[in-house]
Amino acid sequence: MIDLQWLIGGEAGYGIMTTGFMMSKIFTRLGLHVFDYVEYPSLIRGGHNAYYVRASDEAITSQKKTVDILVALNPDTVKLHTDELSEGAAIIFDPSALKLTVEQFPVSVRLFPVPLLELTKKVGADRLMINTVSVGASLALFHKQFDVLQKIMEDTFGKKGDDVVALNNTTSKAGYDYVVENFGQGLLADIPIGSQTRLLIGGAEAIAFGAIRAGLKFAAMYPMTPINTIMTTLVAHALKYNIVVKEPEDEIAGINMALGASFAGARSMVATSGGGFSLMVEGVGLAAQTETPIVIIMGMRPGPSTGMPTWTSQEDLRFMLHAAQGDFPRIVVAPGDMLEAFEDTMKALNLADKYQLPVIVLVDKHINESHATVSIDEFKVQNEKFKIERGKLLTDQQAAQEADYKRYALVDDGISPRSLPGQQGGIGLSGSDEHDEKGLYNEESEMRIKMMDKRFKKLDVAIAAGEFSAPKLLGDSDANLTIVAFGSTKFAILDAIRQLKKENTSVNFLQVSYLEPFLAESFMLEIGKAKKTLVIENNKTGQFEGLIREKTGYTFENRLRKYDGRPFYPEEIIEKVRSLLG
Repeated sequence: MIDLQWLIGGEAGYGIMTTGFMMSKIFTRLGLHVFDYVEYPSLIRGGHNAYYVRASDEAITSQKKTVDILVALNPDTVKLHTDELSEGAAIIFDPSALKLTVEQFPVSVRLFPVPLLELTKKVGADRLMINTVSVGASLALFHKQFDVLQKIMEDTFGKKGDDVVALNNTTSKAGYDYVVENFGQGLLADIPIGSQTRLLIGGAEAIAFGAIRAGLKFAAMYPMTPINTIMTTLVAHALKYNIVVKEPEDEIAGINMALGASFAGARSMVATSGGGFSLMVEGVGLAAQTETPIVIIMGMRPGPSTGMPTWTSQEDLRFMLHAAQGDFPRIVVAPGDMLEAFEDTMKALNLADKYQLPVIVLVDKHINESHATVSIDEFKVQNEKFKIERGKLLTDQQAAQEADYKRYALVDDGISPRSLPGQQGGIGLSGSDEHDEKGLYNEESEMRIKMMDKRFKKLDVAIAAGEFSAPKLLGDSDANLTIVAFGSTKFAILDAIRQLKKENTSVNFLQVSYLEPFLAESFMLEIGKAKKTLVIENNKTGQFEGLIREKTGYTFENRLRKYDGRPFYPEEIIEKVRSLLG
């Protein structure tokens, strides 16, 4: 069995992110399952960056605690990651910068002193390209052909010209050749090129592609970790798909721009994290009162205030459920992996249009900035079966027939026909105050009750139509323990369950995707079958557990919470399960 985790660490500015993603591509091209995870501080310059890449010939869905190949570009990497090294781990380092001996490590290790800086200078490259030398040196430890890296260099740097491609190939080949000539090949594992072809994709890219597939036409996004890659991905494809991607002066302007575009008929979206969403809150209420469709991608990170901007959490669940003054319907969905991020974003744009309300796609730094290999066929299936649905959006012909158009008509399903500016006949008013059927200001008690009931009826209609996925049980239906969670915790939970199964410990996973509306009956139907339960979430106060108790009255026997800014590791879940099941 192959299960390797490679880690490169170094100071910001040495291309750690580019190098790490390149290694993910190498393992993917070798036909392996891949998951990567990145850590970096919230500094403008400097600080320690670390990029983890795990690869296996069996299915994996998360990073693991132990590191099998460590590329140390500076002393901090050794200091910070020594305790993560596995038995027999390989350490690649530059002996001119680091003086390492096997005796200084708590486990047995194999040292590979590679003159990274000297080799970089020898091929005429800038000193910052020692990371590129290290990629070639790493490849020699587990694969006997350099060709796979050469092709990746062409794909990565091809747009920058042949000279850039040649320099990167020469630099990485120098590291590869040095290891082969001085230490041999395939020292940790000899991984051949496999037959499986998979797609390597990040959560942010999956969200962006889902939005594009669903017909997005306007996006307003102020740059903010961890949603930046959503914005850059949309920008890269904006001209091809006729999308306006606007970087506003702040998040207040962003959501108002998106609401204006949506009011005019364009499918619109914003993306932000907790601090930016705080500024958007009044706009969320405006969307609800005017019944204007809007999709909000909310990337959670630790708070309060600026908190830990480049780390992960699930601390904003309650905020998403209750943000903005007053009562109004909203939809909150939390994808748990890359495929779900793609699918849920597409569906969110449909739901916003069909039910004319705000839809929040709740993600976090872990899912947004990690990458994983997924089945290309599964993406194709989701892409092909998806159909764009605009709901009760009037055509020009339908609008022209509206002699007495009422934008907020009190119809049976609560979803009033929506006209667009410029259409003849369907001329309506929209404002932030309570209103009558035509949108005119109205504070009469009877009208207030009717309009509130109308808005909330839309969720009942959507539930009856089966719009929302019920809590989904994954694994053995007769398991000894049921884990309950939402969002990116799915990554580590599934890996933990796979490992526990090898130990003949039966555990399953009840995944809750839709947090509002919460499908209480479906949840109770599944949880009622559980022999023992464990709720897992990435926050201190148990916001998810509290939501379940509020909606169902159910009380969990056991809980596992983490709130240090890091995602769960499967080892942490395995340890907890073992303590519960003996």
